Amino acid sequence: MSESTSQEESKHAQENEQEDKEKQDSAEVQELIESSQTVPEVSATETSNHVEEDAKNEIKSQELNLEEQLKTLKGLTMDLNTEVPGNMVIRKPGRVTFNLDEIKPKPKIEQPWKKNLFERVEARAQAMQQKIDKDNLKKELEKKSEKKLPRDNLAKEWFNTENTALSTRTYLLDKLLPTLVPGMEKMLTQREKKLLTKADSPTKFDSINHLGESLMRNNPNYIKDPGMSGYQRVMRDVTEDLKMYVPDTICNRVSKLKEDVKQKRQQRDYLHTVKVKVADMRKQALQEQFDEWILDPKGLIPIAVVQNVLHEFFQKSDFELESHCKQLDISDSMGPRLDKSDFTEYISSLVADLKSEIFEELLKHLCHCANEFREIIKTDMQRQMFEELFLHCDHGKVGILDRQRTLALLEEFYDQSSQMLRALLRNPRQWPFIEFEEIDMIEFWGDMDNQKHIYEDFDKVLLKMNALLSEKHENKAQNNLLENQKDQPRHDEQKTSTAQPHPPKLQRGKTADLGSQIILNEEVREPSTEQKLYREAVIEQGVIMESILEQGSSRELEVEQRPQRGSTAEQGSHKVSSTEQRSHRGSTAERGSPRESMMEQEPHRESTAEQGSRRDSMIEQRSHRGSTAERGSRRESMMEQEPHRESTAEQGSYKASTAEQKSHRGSTAEQGSRRESMIDPHKESEQKLQRETTSKQQDRDSTSQSEKEMARKNVQKDKSCEPKSPQIEGKSWSGEFLSCNWRMKCVKFEDEEQANLIYGNSRFTELHSIIRNIQSYKEVKSRSAFNGISFDLLQFVQLLETFVGEDAPLSASETLTSFFKRGYVETKEEKMNAFEQVRQNAFRIRQGLLLKALFQKWDGDGSGFLDLEEVDKLLYTYKDGMEKKSMKKAKLHIQFPKPHPGHEVKLSSKQFQRYIELVVSELTGDEDQVLESIVEFLMNTLEKNQTESLRNCARWKWLHQIQHAAETSGVSLEPVYTETFKALTLDAKAHGNKKISAHISLLEENLLLPERGTVLLRNVACTLDDAPFVLNRVLYRDMKGISFAVVDEGKPIHVPQVQYHGNIFFWNKSHKNDYNGSFLALPLQDANMRIFGVLAADTLRDPHEINVFLPHEIRFYQGVANVFSSAYHYVHSREHILHVVVTGISWLFNITSSISSITTYFVESSPDQDSDYVLRNMMVTGQLGLTEIHTSPPTIFRKSCIFRDFLFKCIDSSEVVLASACGETHIVIPLRERTGEALGLLDVNIGHNRMLLYQEYKDLQKMMKVIYAACSEILGEFSGEMKKNIILDIEKAGEVQRAGILFFRIMLQELRECLQLLNSMDFVSLLLYEYGPQAEPNSPQDSKSQESEPNVTLVHDILKGVILFFHPELEFSDDLENWDKCKFYINKYLVERICAFDPTASHVKVNLQLIDKKIRAHSRIKVWKFGNIVIELLYHWLHICSALMKLSKKLNSAITPPLPSKSDNYIYAKMPEETLQRKS
Repeated sequence: MSESTSQEESKHAQENEQEDKEKQDSAEVQELIESSQTVPEVSATETSNHVEEDAKNEIKSQELNLEEQLKTLKGLTMDLNTEVPGNMVIRKPGRVTFNLDEIKPKPKIEQPWKKNLFERVEARAQAMQQKIDKDNLKKELEKKSEKKLPRDNLAKEWFNTENTALSTRTYLLDKLLPTLVPGMEKMLTQREKKLLTKADSPTKFDSINHLGESLMRNNPNYIKDPGMSGYQRVMRDVTEDLKMYVPDTICNRVSKLKEDVKQKRQQRDYLHTVKVKVADMRKQALQEQFDEWILDPKGLIPIAVVQNVLHEFFQKSDFELESHCKQLDISDSMGPRLDKSDFTEYISSLVADLKSEIFEELLKHLCHCANEFREIIKTDMQRQMFEELFLHCDHGKVGILDRQRTLALLEEFYDQSSQMLRALLRNPRQWPFIEFEEIDMIEFWGDMDNQKHIYEDFDKVLLKMNALLSEKHENKAQNNLLENQKDQPRHDEQKTSTAQPHPPKLQRGKTADLGSQIILNEEVREPSTEQKLYREAVIEQGVIMESILEQGSSRELEVEQRPQRGSTAEQGSHKVSSTEQRSHRGSTAERGSPRESMMEQEPHRESTAEQGSRRDSMIEQRSHRGSTAERGSRRESMMEQEPHRESTAEQGSYKASTAEQKSHRGSTAEQGSRRESMIDPHKESEQKLQRETTSKQQDRDSTSQSEKEMARKNVQKDKSCEPKSPQIEGKSWSGEFLSCNWRMKCVKFEDEEQANLIYGNSRFTELHSIIRNIQSYKEVKSRSAFNGISFDLLQFVQLLETFVGEDAPLSASETLTSFFKRGYVETKEEKMNAFEQVRQNAFRIRQGLLLKALFQKWDGDGSGFLDLEEVDKLLYTYKDGMEKKSMKKAKLHIQFPKPHPGHEVKLSSKQFQRYIELVVSELTGDEDQVLESIVEFLMNTLEKNQTESLRNCARWKWLHQIQHAAETSGVSLEPVYTETFKALTLDAKAHGNKKISAHISLLEENLLLPERGTVLLRNVACTLDDAPFVLNRVLYRDMKGISFAVVDEGKPIHVPQVQYHGNIFFWNKSHKNDYNGSFLALPLQDANMRIFGVLAADTLRDPHEINVFLPHEIRFYQGVANVFSSAYHYVHSREHILHVVVTGISWLFNITSSISSITTYFVESSPDQDSDYVLRNMMVTGQLGLTEIHTSPPTIFRKSCIFRDFLFKCIDSSEVVLASACGETHIVIPLRERTGEALGLLDVNIGHNRMLLYQEYKDLQKMMKVIYAACSEILGEFSGEMKKNIILDIEKAGEVQRAGILFFRIMLQELRECLQLLNSMDFVSLLLYEYGPQAEPNSPQDSKSQESEPNVTLVHDILKGVILFFHPELEFSDDLENWDKCKFYINKYLVERICAFDPTASHVKVNLQLIDKKIRAHSRIKVWKFGNIVIELLYHWLHICSALMKLSKKLNSAITPPLPSKSDNYIYAKMPEETLQRKS
């Protein structure tokens, strides 16, 4: 205590002394200053000198004190290690050691180099710290002295940056003047003193000597710190500033760097300011855009909607913003919502780094999506009506309604509706309301009546428009001539100020001459002249629909705001009558007029603005296929004229702009020109000028064009900022969004309900865990199955939504709902039938769950099979054998599989379920009670201990994972291989305590070395350690091995010790003498018990001495082989379906031109078990028929498809959906399983057309019917429900080759059946077609006979082509050109020959070039217009036979699997040759 106290007292004493000394110094300085102020005789110069000297003395004294303190501290630190003063006691810490006898402290030896290093580092650190402290103190003292000493700004006169003397002046200021000026000042001061004090006695004063002495005394080289006056300080600053201007010096470079840094900082600040301003402007634009949306009663919008809008925008390939999608975590519900400020901040945070052009596009996209969202809300309101209607009609609450009664009511409502409303509805007597099987085959293939279109009278205007084409064209030319003469002055004025349109851009960056593309290497499709006229005539249909929509519904506001509906005239003036619209909407010639017609209508821009057309620029000249003016041109003229950029203010009015006509699906211009529609925003102004020409318009003020443009833009901006109506057709949005989760809330899934009932039944406690696992591994949940008999809620709502369409108002849906409530009445018998149907469905599902769980419990090792003898032995003990006879009777109704080697019959899971179902049906009593009794009896009879139960659960989990990998693989086998080997290795480690190796080998046809065997085994997959030795190796029959013995015998072979077996082939021969282990080979069998490969496993890598496969392991490996076989064929079935779809789409694109693209999706279970299913985008077919197949198919989630929910609607209901998105019409068609559930879909995009022409619509139906039949056949064969049906010789070439021609084979069968249904008179009528007037004796006019000549040529060429297939010798005969002789070959045996003809047979030798020359001169539309069913069928038959023969000639190169390899991102697929005549 005394020691510490004395130290503290000494420290306080030192501090007090230092403070007193500083106070004394400051007091002395103050006294000097005061004394200098009290002497009036002293000059100012002398006073300043005294002050400077005192300040210098003070600084020196403080520096000396500092040095003394530092020395003292340093001495103390050094003396601490050496000596201790007598008045100080230092107590060193002692080390306490316990148990001294047992533990001896070991001295810590430090290495010398480490000690020296620490001392040197410590000394250096102390020196650096002292220097830092000294510099800091010096700076503080300088600051204090600067405050006390006044600055003499006279030294600033030395600052001069003149380059001539810059370096000299800097040198003098730096080296000489700081010493010379104070010396001169002292010399002058001394001189003045001498003169004042000794004025009477002059003394000699040598100024030069005094100055020299002063300079010598103050030499800076010898004086450490002479101190500086105020003048010197300013001079030093001037010197430092001048050094910056001396080139090639450090100061100059440093100054430049500082200047650059300053400029960059200023630039950064400026950019930040600009960004802030831009961000504020963008936020303001977003706030204005927020008013475009329809909001809930609280003024909020769901955040999921905003996220979907941004997701769609980021997905556009033009902007390359895919990385932004990762920032979007789309919400699963519609609960979280945004107000205006949150909306603005949320979008701004995600698009802050976007360029201005892209942000403008985003604003356009937001405006368009706001209108789309209104349509979604309207559709949601309709769905709520239809849901309430379903619940009202479902009196028995059974969850289904009769399909035939529903369709009958729709037909009755359609017939009773007015002509105006029928034009908006869809015909319920046509596809997709009725299925293909419900249409007569002759009617399906031969009905060419355009009146049976899904839209009534869609093609009716053909004759009318053909008659008016020439007349309207002449009237148009005359009107243009008059308008040009009348408005020439204004035309010239506006012509100079009109901006030139952007140059056209080529679609997809290709050259305009697409006909010479190297990729396709074939002729590009182009429409024929007949097809041009046919399409041009259908334009008027859209006009009729628009006028009906305008007159029949009161939705004037909605019609104005929907960009995909309404014509240009409707957007400009909603008061134009239907007659006026029809008279000047523009004929085919008007839409096809040359581009200068737009320039002729330039003078009428202002009238267009006055009428309310919201845009002043003639933008958006997109190239849609089928341009009316250039329909005869080939597809190489598809040029896309991109729109001009619009301002942010103009973007707000996107909803009704003429400039954005590409999204107006129903607009006159878009429907009239499918390829290169030219938006003409001046037609309305021209019409109004003709109607309302007044004296005011003639005497209009000649204001400059720029002022007019500005005024018009201001008017447009004001209109665009106006908020939209918060109502839809007078109805407010409640804020609820049923479509988001109505499927989960309103639809009940029977399998889940039955599973819950089983969970509540204590009799089946042992099966509860198994059933939960079965439910968790279900493929895809929440899909309705189409059965053709009844509708559930999803299917009923979707059917009514398809019937009403998107053009009909909500009032039409309300009328339909009221009509259904009155008309849907069920009889008592129908109600009972519905109850019975629901009860049977529930019983079937409950029975399936119980029997599947019982099978898994019985098959404890997961082998996938049960022994029939064991099952019978246990069943016969039921009720002490009293039901044995009934059970034996049930066996008579089932066909068991072939006995396995060893005379034992194995039952799979499906066969076991079918057997128990028959047993239950044979027993007396209620089916439910009998089923539960038998299941309970078998469950309790089976005895499984805890270890076996746990092993059973783990093994079935691994087996489910193999199947799940196939279902979520994106049609790839690699995940299946991975999960298979994972199951094998995990089971070997967990239940066998061994390490195994495994590989899979598949059978292939031996084409290279047939002398070594007709087939070979190729190793396609193996475990990782064996890949260098096993992968892609081939095993021939003449090599060692037991794999071919497994293939021949069809049963597993186990070799316990391979070292003692003489017929084992070792792939890895590096350890030839160290082989020790077991080998197991199992056959891979399909559903028809055909062997297609071998699964092999061995324990050669296991270190244990005993590593034999146990019986329960062998049984599990059999189960793995069984599940792998199922997964393998699941993947290949999907691959074959894709192959069929590629072939069908290629066929369709060769005969149609209105389809923009077709996208193929497959359904997969979601990665998250609790979430919904997902869609995988497998491939996309573009306008040219070129299919892009993805290796890693993109995944589509429901939560990101609010604006494209029609894809999921199709899967939910398994029905065809007609919808629109982004102004484009989509026909979404499901691909169905054999059970009726949707396994995928085809999204047919027909662009901005309202619907396909009837001929194209029928061809689409033909393609889908054939694809449906092919899918059913493929799935049936792979599941074992159907036997393989071989019709053509080419089908024997292999599975892949068969899938490639399956589409053509089924279509050939359809055509054969249709031809067999024809009678002889249908053929006789064709023989009457001859050249000359005698062929048309009843023709009153010569024009008709001239028109019949092309038909005669068509008939003759088609029939001659058919004859050449059966009589190829006529190629070299003159009889072929003589029609009278060719007639004799058309006899009663012709149809029989056609139906029995195999174009792929090896003996068929025909001249395809000659046949092609005969038939390819006639276009598809020409055959359609001819309207004869025989010619229609024979035309298709000829092309199908031609395509099959070409494919058979180059079988290996033409037909390849459609999926790419993993090394590619995607591939392009297309049929190698044309299958039908392109439109020429």
